[in-house]
Amino acid sequence: MVRFVTNTTKESKKDLLERLKKLQFDISEDEIFTSLTAARNLVEQKQVRPMLLVDDRALPDFKGIQTSDPNAVVIGLAPDHFHYQILNQAFRLLLDGAPLIAIHKARYYKRQDGLALGPGPFVTALEHATDTKATVVGKPEKMFFLEALRSTGCEPEEAIMIGDDCRDDVGGAQNVGMLGILVKTGKYQAADEEKINPAPYLTCDSFPHAVDHILQHLL
Repeated sequence: MVRFVTNTTKESKKDLLERLKKLQFDISEDEIFTSLTAARNLVEQKQVRPMLLVDDRALPDFKGIQTSDPNAVVIGLAPDHFHYQILNQAFRLLLDGAPLIAIHKARYYKRQDGLALGPGPFVTALEHATDTKATVVGKPEKMFFLEALRSTGCEPEEAIMIGDDCRDDVGGAQNVGMLGILVKTGKYQAADEEKINPAPYLTCDSFPHAVDHILQHLL
């Protein structure tokens, strides 16, 4: 049983599914669990009206959510919105007592032109300026992995996480009892495996190498 879990906030689940299918993944929508889904669930639980600092392509995942006269701030990866005026609006809402919901706090991510700042530094700036603490819903939070596993019927000890982010993918998964395999692709940087404790269960050159290890040694 497989789940594709992602912190991406750049696109809706529907767009993500279409992109994966174009890459020849045999995948259904219910096999994808995103941090946007987790954020929407929390907004609905709290019954708040969020100011959405997310990429415009991610907005379909919040369809039906009331956003006028906001009394909460939801922040994801939104490079086009991370400028002074918008961040200052968020700052003032937080000063008035609005909760801060961070879809994730990744430090950086990989683009075609190289590494780029993730939402983490902007979330931290708002936390610092308002002396508040964000509720984080994406990786590496424990609830993210547990929610992703819930529909599988598997316990964490029966699951393996493969990812290129030592902290958010591997460290987060291992903190809930899963095995974590770090792959040296994507955003991986030299010696990343030394940045978390415990170290990854395994470090592989690529995703296929990780799958081969699972098939040969863990099933």
